[in-house]
Amino acid sequence: MPHPTPLIGTIVAGLVVAFAAGAVAHRLRIPPIAGYLLAGVIVGPFTPGIVADTGLAMELAEIGVILLMFGVGLHFSLKDLLSVRAIAVPGAIAQISVATALGAGLGLAMGWPLMGSVIFGLALSVASTVVLLRALQAREIVQTERGRIAVGWLIVEDLAMVLALVLLPAIMAIQNGPPNAGAAQLLSSVALVVVKVLGFFAAMLLVGKRIIPWVLHWTAHTGSRELFRLAVLSIALGVAFGAAVVFDVSFALGAFFAGMILGETQLSRRAAEETLPLRDAFAVLFFVSVGMLFDPRVIVEHPLPVLATVAIILVGKSVAAYGIVRLFGHPAQTALTISVSLAQIGEFSFILAGLGISLGVLTGDARDLVLAGAIISILLNPLLFSLAVKPGREPSAAGPEPAPAAPSQTVLVGYGRVGRMVAARVRERGEKLTVIEDQRDMAELAEKDGVSVIVADATAPNVLERAGIEAASTLLIAIPEGVEAGVIVARARQINPRLRIIVRAHSDEEMQHLGQHGADQVVMGERETALRMAALAAVRKVG
Repeated sequence: MPHPTPLIGTIVAGLVVAFAAGAVAHRLRIPPIAGYLLAGVIVGPFTPGIVADTGLAMELAEIGVILLMFGVGLHFSLKDLLSVRAIAVPGAIAQISVATALGAGLGLAMGWPLMGSVIFGLALSVASTVVLLRALQAREIVQTERGRIAVGWLIVEDLAMVLALVLLPAIMAIQNGPPNAGAAQLLSSVALVVVKVLGFFAAMLLVGKRIIPWVLHWTAHTGSRELFRLAVLSIALGVAFGAAVVFDVSFALGAFFAGMILGETQLSRRAAEETLPLRDAFAVLFFVSVGMLFDPRVIVEHPLPVLATVAIILVGKSVAAYGIVRLFGHPAQTALTISVSLAQIGEFSFILAGLGISLGVLTGDARDLVLAGAIISILLNPLLFSLAVKPGREPSAAGPEPAPAAPSQTVLVGYGRVGRMVAARVRERGEKLTVIEDQRDMAELAEKDGVSVIVADATAPNVLERAGIEAASTLLIAIPEGVEAGVIVARARQINPRLRIIVRAHSDEEMQHLGQHGADQVVMGERETALRMAALAAVRKVG
């Protein structure tokens, strides 16, 4: 008997087709995002074959945005955010103004009404949270100054769009209402938005800062991993939903502040690890949902407007952002990072386009141009990043980026509990040691211990080379993730065939997997523990 299961069907179709298309993209050495977008087009309503539920896909994508922003917040602090306010606030406002003016000009040239043109311009002015953060994370620059500026800029854009979503209906009501009722209604709308946003900030800083860490610490002390994972997800999703319902701010902003408050606790690393699998899966669904909204016919039927829309997103916004950052005295590489980060549009753009249609000032053609601009800009954004943005260390206004770390005798991946003990023994022997660690708090701990550290994901391109793996004699992999360890082993073996590789594992399957990828020795913690306990028991029995 058939059962109507649109939710399950949407998830299955989205993930399965995204996996297939992403694998093909990876094989062709193009960004997997391109495959995910193509998967959305395949399962969308404008192509034959499987048709997933677009509305459900968009809601599932919001979960990806929430978890992604929560994860970024875990690695941020209020101090980090305030440190970039001098450039992020005026810069974002100026860039939004330029992009809105360019988009409005295009709309007026196409014969649209003024309000519709302004909404179209606003839709082209705001960058996608998911695309921007994925790009920064792929280049290992979220924790650098340019990464903090980009995220701060994004937060200001989010706040500006929240204000726009409230004010635009009020402005339209003023236009269509009595002539003397306008100013008071507009002022009351602005005041209401400001009060709600300030109320949200106050609630998070005064109440959330006490309750959220307490809840997580209590859950951690229960010893239940299931409860801890559930607590993290409840905090991320619950705060985001509450922020949207009670204070009318975006899901993304609510999740970011929840993560930022939790990031000040000692449990932030574990919280990030628990949300990572779901975060990646739902982020993929975000790109699938964007592809589902796209009607490929718009490129054929309206090529010149599509080209102009893409030019505003890729060129107009980027030039404006680059000029603003340079005016504030930042180096060219920082300006390039910010400008390329913003050279795309996403989730808020779709919301604004939908609002314009509901208010009767935008047509379906305008929405299709926004979607076409989003698809094309998201596809091109990874390419622009690879051409313009250097990964890793912070650029300096006084000169070029630092040279890679000097070759080390031993390279250690991971500075957690196991990694710290391994590092201590290696240093006791007087060997040179370089640590690769992708978590900022662990990297800072290694630096305090006097260890040379590269803050990066060891699976990312060129990271092992920066650690001097070509000339190293030993590679020690102390991270608990077997799949990532296998990637590191294979890459290191390819770079340095004479390298001695020792890695940890948690199961017989992982031991076999790592051995097949080129590990010389694999240490399974559970087996070593069992052997030691049995040996101690035997000694006691003999005694």
